[in-house]
Formats: sequence, structure tokens, C-alpha cells
Amino acid sequence: MAALLLDIRDGAATITLNRPEVYNAFDDAQSYELQDALKQVERDPSVRVVVLTGAGKAFSSGQDLKASMEAGKRNLSDSLHKRYNPIIRAIRNMPKPVICKLNGVAAGAGCSLALACDMIIASETASMIEIFVNIALVLDSGSSYFLPRTVGYHRAFELATKASKVSAEEALKMGLINKVVPASELDDAVAAEVKYYANAPTKAIALMKKMLTKGMTEDLDAVLEYEAYCQEIAGNSADNREGVQAFLEKRQPVFAGK
Repeated sequence: MAALLLDIRDGAATITLNRPEVYNAFDDAQSYELQDALKQVERDPSVRVVVLTGAGKAFSSGQDLKASMEAGKRNLSDSLHKRYNPIIRAIRNMPKPVICKLNGVAAGAGCSLALACDMIIASETASMIEIFVNIALVLDSGSSYFLPRTVGYHRAFELATKASKVSAEEALKMGLINKVVPASELDDAVAAEVKYYANAPTKAIALMKKMLTKGMTEDLDAVLEYEAYCQEIAGNSADNREGVQAFLEKRQPVFAGK
């Protein structure tokens, strides 16, 4: 069975982690397959939005500890540099929105993976847990970057050091996720977001994604300069011309993502 499934249709790419028997825990093969899939959808001009989800009951339970034990002692830093960090960078540098379809638990590196996405739509049965401390490890795969910026230092400290399991409803209140729906409505809720982004001005959204990430770390003057730089690029896009023309003609714009 393939460790990962990739489906591309109607402007959207759906990447499904496909190791349901181990709650989509990552072994080496799945890590590298996800890297390859992300590269493929970034290069594909027909893809304007990406959905990341898991097969079965879980989104991802993080690293497959059994596989790690069977592989013997490994350099964890090397593993992060080769396996997980390229995935997180690929999602953040993806010039297209990435939606996490949180169908179940996201634990450890699986939680980091969800947090790296641009939007998280969750089933009410989903949950998130930074489980690292339970085996005396530290946050990795970007969690120490995303978590405090989302919920603040003190809540992030608690979630990290106590491995507190957060329900979908709690995560919504904390601002960790965008929307919670009944499990039976998750497909439709994600499909609605996909339809919007598949028809949105993709180039402008890619620029805003970069701007918002930069805005979390840069000072005001740097951000103002970067906004001016990006606005000039956006203002010379085909979608900008279409948007202005549609406004003048009092019709809905038809964006090509260019």
C-alpha cells in the first residue's frame, strides 16, 4: 500500500497520508514521498490550492517510534534536517494556499505539520497534542515557531511541557484552527474552501502568504517596505487587470491565478 496518495483535479491537489494502521505515523518512506508530492504540486500550474489530510481515524501521530527502534540509533538532528524540515519549508514556501483537513488527532510532528498549513478545518472529533515531552524530547518541525506566535508564550509553554491534549473546540477558541464542523460535514466544509481558493487570485495570495510570515518577525519599517515591493508585483499581474476590469463592468472577476 502506498504511504501517500495524491489526487489532482479541478485546480486542487489533495495529499493524503496513507498509513492508517499506525495512525499515519511517519516512517522514512512517507517522509520522502511527502517531500516529493509537495514539489510536484508546487510545479504543477494547474494546482491552485493544496489539501493535506490523513486516511482513517488520524491526521498524523508524528514519528513512527516502532520504525525508529527497528532502524536502530539514529541522529535525530540529521533526521530533522533530511526528513521533516524540508516538508515544513515546502509548505511555508508553497506559492499556493495549503489547507489542513484535520480529520483526527495531530500529535508531535503531525501537530507541527498541521500548524505549518495556512488554514486548518477540523472535524469536531479531531485533536492536537505536542506529545514530545512524554518521551523527553523537545518541540520540532516548526512547532516552537508556530505555537507561541499563535497562542502566546505562556499557553505555548503549557502545551509543550505538559503535552496537553487540545480538542478541536478548544483549539478553535485558542486560535489554533480556523473552523470546526461535525465529522460528517468535514468533506463539504473543506470543499467549499477549496472551491474559493481554486478560483482566487493565486499570485496575490502567494504574496500575502510571504508577507504575513515576514510580518511575524520583522519590524514595521521592514514590513512597510516589503508591502510596497509586493504591491508593485501584484499590480502588474493579469489577475489585477481582470479584477479592475470586472469591477468597472460590474461583474464577478474570473481569475486565472497569474
